[in-house]
Amino acid sequence: MKNRFTGILFIFVMFFMGSLHAQQSSEDIKSLLLERDQQIKELVGPEGTSYTDQQRDKMKEIINGVIDFEAMSKEALATTYDTISTDKRDEFVDLFSTIVRDQSLNNLDIYRAEVTYRDITVEGDQARVETLATLKNVRTPVNYEMHFKNGEWVITDMEIDDVSTAGSYNRQFQRIINQKGFESLMNSLRKRAERA
Repeated sequence: MKNRFTGILFIFVMFFMGSLHAQQSSEDIKSLLLERDQQIKELVGPEGTSYTDQQRDKMKEIINGVIDFEAMSKEALATTYDTISTDKRDEFVDLFSTIVRDQSLNNLDIYRAEVTYRDITVEGDQARVETLATLKNVRTPVNYEMHFKNGEWVITDMEIDDVSTAGSYNRQFQRIINQKGFESLMNSLRKRAERA
């Protein structure tokens, strides 16, 4: 009887600790994203603000600083990622991150939106964050897929209005690979990165 009670108590404690960890993790994630959002808003300023190159670089750093570009690159390249050499992977991740960082400043209005956190679900080292961005009475769902890596939560994908960033790039990249081959994709990315 004592062993049975001890076993039940152990299961209860483990369940409680797991729930507590998930709760702490969800609060950690929310704090991380709220802090990032506030920093971006301060830099972006009101509509019509002009920026120095230094301010633009700082915005890129804050906006993209919590993104795991290696994980997003894997998702964007899909099965092709496992078929290329380590050097090619490294170059692809570098080019891909340069392009995404540059495009993150294309529409600064989105960073002026008011963000409501609707749900944060944590399962082990994976998390999904669902938010609603409201700007000029237009509401846009903005969701994040995240994972816990090297002691911190990082973004592996973003969905804006139900469109996955990694998924969108994947469709573009696979079309080029299927039609012209991987090297053609790399040449295209090199040119885009040079313009960034």
